[in-house]
Amino acid sequence: MTERKQVPESEILRQKEYMKLVRAMERRPQTYHIVSMGCQMNERDSETIAGMLNEMGMTRQPVREQADLILYNTCCVRENAENKALGNVIWLKELKKDKPDLLICVGGCMTQEKGMAEAMKRNYPFIDLVYGTHNLYRLPEYLHRVLRDRAPVVEVVETDGEIVEGLPEARQSRFSAFVNIMYGCNNFCTYCIVPYVRGRERSREPEAVLEEALRLRDAGVQEITLLGQNVNSYRGGGAEFANLLYRLDRLEIPRIRFMTSHPKDLSDELIAAYGELKHLMPHLHLPVQAGDDEILRRMNRRYNREHYLDLVRRLRAARPDIGLTTDIIVGFPGETEAQFEQTLSLVDEVRYDSAYTFIYSPRVGTKAASMPDDTPAEEKSRRIQTLIAKQQAITSEILSGMVGTTAEVLVESVSARDAGWVGGKSPRALMVNFPGGEELIGRIVKVRITSAGRNTLRGELVNE
Repeated sequence: MTERKQVPESEILRQKEYMKLVRAMERRPQTYHIVSMGCQMNERDSETIAGMLNEMGMTRQPVREQADLILYNTCCVRENAENKALGNVIWLKELKKDKPDLLICVGGCMTQEKGMAEAMKRNYPFIDLVYGTHNLYRLPEYLHRVLRDRAPVVEVVETDGEIVEGLPEARQSRFSAFVNIMYGCNNFCTYCIVPYVRGRERSREPEAVLEEALRLRDAGVQEITLLGQNVNSYRGGGAEFANLLYRLDRLEIPRIRFMTSHPKDLSDELIAAYGELKHLMPHLHLPVQAGDDEILRRMNRRYNREHYLDLVRRLRAARPDIGLTTDIIVGFPGETEAQFEQTLSLVDEVRYDSAYTFIYSPRVGTKAASMPDDTPAEEKSRRIQTLIAKQQAITSEILSGMVGTTAEVLVESVSARDAGWVGGKSPRALMVNFPGGEELIGRIVKVRITSAGRNTLRGELVNE
């Protein structure tokens, strides 16, 4: 692991001074709108961005077109995510013609790609600020420069990044929270660009994580989700991930979750934690990506099919009610029909609650991008539809088997379709909808499951 680095407190204090300077500016934006794309780590970054913008005297504007500052926090893990981000940015060019004082900012993983920042500077001169993943904490300084000089700023640093503590934040939820515990990735899966845009692995100190979790608990948060590109490779303070979970469990936060995990780092201690920890929820997102050993080798996943299936067996022995979800890539370069059938048979054997399925998307700069790929697009489309149908049948069977049981549900929101219904997640991370009012939001309640839909459950509140 790369030696852990942390941004010094003096630099954070310097950025807080810039927040004050921006706040005092006469011609600063009054409102902002953040478009967060991609993973939960981007969502957590957006909470930090919102916290800094709030400190600079701005308020959130829910309608993008009405904001004085629009910031895109981008993703590049797949090509369509990148295309979507660029398409959205291009659309803002027309909006800026009508609102010449509009500030347009673009950050996140896409801007960290090699050559992307310069390309955006060249092709999209109407963008006021471009920054990368490693210098997000300097956003106040960059905005001050943009406003002072009335000129675009492009600042992307080619480093592995540093741990940042002490920045303001604006949490999106009062009862559920993301907590970053590590950043970056050392795995270099051949299809994945993340190590190139997020840098090498670096873990927060356990005391910093515990302090944040304690603050959240005292603020009434019912559920925390620990985040990292490869969360179970955490090594903060020399301690392994399972050790951190045991310490967090003692804080008596009602629910603890984490994502995303790598099978190669799923330790005996972590498996045991599922059977021993009171607050660790019985759900694990365990990306398999493929069910064939040769494809896994070419992906550089560093486990084989049998090892993965053994992990599944041991997890279910430790926690029989655990729900498993996964990621699967279809159409990896050179994938044969027989190799695809191996993936289908693995899905049959594991029986995931659900799966995120993708057709392989080449990312420039990764090893897989240069691998021969002669499988027609039509064939890849057929394969993914076959996979989706199989997984949907399994999901339906699992959900139907839960009818008549009772689940504890953390209520998250009122239904957009019917104000008389609310919804939230069970311990197994399944969505449950049932009749109820807004007063239930943020509470953990018992719900009797009465029916199963395509991907969700329905139930009724159990009055105790």
